[in-house]
Amino acid sequence: MELVLNTYGTSLIKDNDTFLVVHKDGKQRIHPSGIKSIVISRGAQITSDAALLAIEHEIEVLFVDKTGNPKGRIWSHKYGSVSTIRKGQIEFTFSKKALGWIKSVVMQKMENQQALLLSMHTESETLAGQVKTAIARIEDYRTKTSCLEGEVMPDIAAGLRGWEGAASRIYFEMVNRFLPEAYKMAGRRQHPATDLCNCLLNYAYGILYGKIEGSLIKAGIDPYVGVFHRDDYNRPVLVFDVIERFRVWADYVVFSLAMQEVINEDCYSIRDDGSFWLEGLGKRILIQSMNDYLDEVVKEKGISRSRLSHIDLFAQDLAQEFKKFA
Repeated sequence: MELVLNTYGTSLIKDNDTFLVVHKDGKQRIHPSGIKSIVISRGAQITSDAALLAIEHEIEVLFVDKTGNPKGRIWSHKYGSVSTIRKGQIEFTFSKKALGWIKSVVMQKMENQQALLLSMHTESETLAGQVKTAIARIEDYRTKTSCLEGEVMPDIAAGLRGWEGAASRIYFEMVNRFLPEAYKMAGRRQHPATDLCNCLLNYAYGILYGKIEGSLIKAGIDPYVGVFHRDDYNRPVLVFDVIERFRVWADYVVFSLAMQEVINEDCYSIRDDGSFWLEGLGKRILIQSMNDYLDEVVKEKGISRSRLSHIDLFAQDLAQEFKKFA
C-alpha cells in the first residue's frame, strides 16, 4: 500500500518498530511490511526515527507540493549499482542509440493515445468517424517520427517536439468531445489549470512523475540526466522523457473519473485568478483511483505484473542498456 499524508497537522512517528499515524481524529498503527511508499504533502510531517524505519525497510519517502509534484525524497542507499550504471548512462545519452530510444518512447506514446481513443464508445456515427480520422492523423505523425534521422539529439529535436505536440493536440481535442460539459478543456493547460479536467490531469501526472522517479532511482539510474529533455537545471529531466511512455495511464484514470462525473464541487476550489485546485476530498479520490489502477495486473511483453511493476521493469531494462555503454 501507499501511505499518503496530506492532511494538515498529521504526523508519522515510530513506535515499537511500527509506524504510527497521528492526526486530529486519533491514531493508526501500520506495520512497515504493508507499505511500499510514503507520500507527504505540505502541512504533514515525519520524525527522523520514522524516516530511518522507512529506510531500513527500503520504503521510499516522497515529499510533494500542493499540485502533487515530487519535490524531494528519502531512499535507501541499497538502491542500484549507481557507479557503473551512471557512467554508462552518460555515454548512452550522447550516443546515436539514444535517438532510437527516445523515438520509440514518443511513438509508443502516440500508439497509447490511439488505443485510448479506440476505447471511447459512441453510438454517434459522426463521432465514431471523427475518432477514426484522429487516429489516422496521429498515425501520420507516428510515421513521421519513425523517419527522423540524425547523429545527435539536436538533429531530430525540433521535428520530434513538433510531431509529438501535434499528435497530442489532436488527441486531447478528440477526447474533449466525449467529456461532460463541466469537464471540457479549453486546450491542454499545465500550471495553473484553468479548468477541472486539466487540474485533475496535472495532479495525476504529478503522481506518475513520483512513481517513475522512484523506479529510476531504485534501478540505479540518475533521473537528472535526460536524453531528450536536457536543458532544465536541477530538475529530473529523464523522468520527463520516460513518463511519455506511461502518461496514458494517468489520462485513463482522469477521463474515467470525468465520464462518471465523480469529482464534484466539494473536491476542488477556484481561485480569484480563475485557476482550479484540488482540495482534500478530490486528492483522496484521485490518489486512490491512481493507486488502484497502477496496482492492477496487466500483461506486457508476455509478463503479467501490476502496472507499477511494469514501470520498475522498464527502469531495470533501461539500466541494463546503460551498463552496455560503461
